[in-house]
Amino acid sequence: MKKLNLFIASTLLFVGACKGNSKTDTVLLSETATNLNATTVLTTKVVAKNTIKVALLLDTSNSMDGLIHQAKAQLWEIINELSYAKCGTEKPSLEIALYEYGNDNLPSEEGYIRQVLGFSNDLDEISEKLFSLTTRGGNEFCGHVIQTSMDQLNWGNNPKDLKLLFIAGNEPFTQGTISYKDAITNAIEKDVVINTIFCGNYEQGISGMWKDGAVLGKGDYMTIAHNKSIAYIETPYDKKIMGYNASLNSTYIAYGSKGNYRMTKQATQDANASSINAEIAVDRAVSKSSDFYTNSSWDLVDGIANDSVKVDELSESELPKELKGKSKEQILTYVKEQQKKRKEIQQKIRELNAKRKAYISEKSTEKGKNDLESAIIQAIKKQAARKNYTW
Repeated sequence: MKKLNLFIASTLLFVGACKGNSKTDTVLLSETATNLNATTVLTTKVVAKNTIKVALLLDTSNSMDGLIHQAKAQLWEIINELSYAKCGTEKPSLEIALYEYGNDNLPSEEGYIRQVLGFSNDLDEISEKLFSLTTRGGNEFCGHVIQTSMDQLNWGNNPKDLKLLFIAGNEPFTQGTISYKDAITNAIEKDVVINTIFCGNYEQGISGMWKDGAVLGKGDYMTIAHNKSIAYIETPYDKKIMGYNASLNSTYIAYGSKGNYRMTKQATQDANASSINAEIAVDRAVSKSSDFYTNSSWDLVDGIANDSVKVDELSESELPKELKGKSKEQILTYVKEQQKKRKEIQQKIRELNAKRKAYISEKSTEKGKNDLESAIIQAIKKQAARKNYTW
């Protein structure tokens, strides 16, 4: 048997103003020869990227059912749009945090505020947390929830990270004992841009100081029709994409104590998207074809590709049924086959989605959308340009 040969090729990518704190991209090629001609090659990337950090602060009081529905329905399209972002030639990573506020079910001593999720790049977890939200009347303290997110979240210190906060609601921005002006001043010190989304009349939002909050926070003031029914356009490519989504799911190799549970969660979030309508399920399938959708903590393909798991370190009990009793070389060969299959499927989904987007653009008659997705994407692109992010 040949000895294991390691070839390391490093590429330095320093591009203009987007250089920031990004580290070297490292490509590790492992060649394992079994007998004389069986070879397995795996690619491992260890990358410290610039990051788009988005904190969503959502009012979950009684009148906000429409807002929460839009958040659930439009999560995947927002992620898909962000997946096209570049900083120079580099694709940034994405982390999303989620807070709810203004709900009587939340502790009054904490300002009726709850961190639903800290910054996470786990798209299934983000979806799961969104679908867990329910509404109930309460007190909406905007300054308090902004300050809480500043104190609790790890915003980091990379000057090229895009740090954005979006707060959405429909009560005066001035409520509560913590001044929104003080909270926003603290946010600016952390290089966090504050965007305000008022669910209602534009002028009413101004009088409620939502626009003032955005101006102070160097962000955008927007209004949305949160109870508006969103129109979706069916395309000839939807069923094909969903067929590929089923094939894509078959390439995941659950490992470890939580592998099967996380695979079930993946299927649950597919079902959650489908429960809204077929077009949202397609949007999620497209998100799963992007670089943002990685599952290193439970999927052997992503785990090995991202160098977060070593086959040598896995016990027999941590392996899935199909890999129990296999040698290291046999496991790596199987993983390579699934990796190749996944990349091919993801590419096909992306190609079909390009045609889908063109079809939707041609058929759409809506002029100027005023929903959550449009507000967030518009603000992100505008503010990303300040740090030389492009689409």
